[in-house]
Amino acid sequence: MAALLKILFIGNSFTARNNLPGLIADLAAKRGKKIEQCLISRGGASLRAHWNAGEAIKAIKDGHFDYVVLQEQSTLPIKNAKRMHENVRLFDEAIKAAGAKTILYLTWARKHAPQTQQTITDAYLEIGRELGATIVPVGEVWQRFMRNHDLPVLHDRDGSHPSLAGSYLAACVFYAVLFEKSPVGIVSEVAGLAQKDRLLLQKAANTWDGQSVRSMGRFAKPSYGL
Repeated sequence: MAALLKILFIGNSFTARNNLPGLIADLAAKRGKKIEQCLISRGGASLRAHWNAGEAIKAIKDGHFDYVVLQEQSTLPIKNAKRMHENVRLFDEAIKAAGAKTILYLTWARKHAPQTQQTITDAYLEIGRELGATIVPVGEVWQRFMRNHDLPVLHDRDGSHPSLAGSYLAACVFYAVLFEKSPVGIVSEVAGLAQKDRLLLQKAANTWDGQSVRSMGRFAKPSYGL
């Protein structure tokens, strides 16, 4: 990895809530790695809405980013995976043309509908394989954590958005995939999140069903196992 990573995040409140990009940058900084992050977010927005608005495309072309993180509207992979894939293809072409790499932020199911996680995961994995994109499997790590732990709670009260713990777990998964290193042991103070919970979430982000999340982000790695 370069001494400085420039990352553009495109998404909605699933990315903006609790300042996920900032949490990722803080984890990296504690290990001597610098991330310069930019966020383009609009509540409830799909990638197609961002494409049509134009701001995200301008940022991709002009920003000289190393990575662009795409977060699709949370239920679109369930309702219309074909449309989601079309949206991702549009962005991926522009991202590659700008000399950057695409990262797909695989999100989680609603609290009341955990059975939809597989559909969400499949939609991201299919387009990720097609484009050779990096996958950050946050939703899968969330699901595994919730099978084994009641606390800390990952969903906010609405059963959709992330709590602070949920965003911190997402940040730890991003760190593991971006740097191919374990987040376990990073001393990163987060107001409102106890040290014991931070350590538990760091450990959860380091494995996904017994495999190393660090080796799962890129499909070129045979250990992805999916």
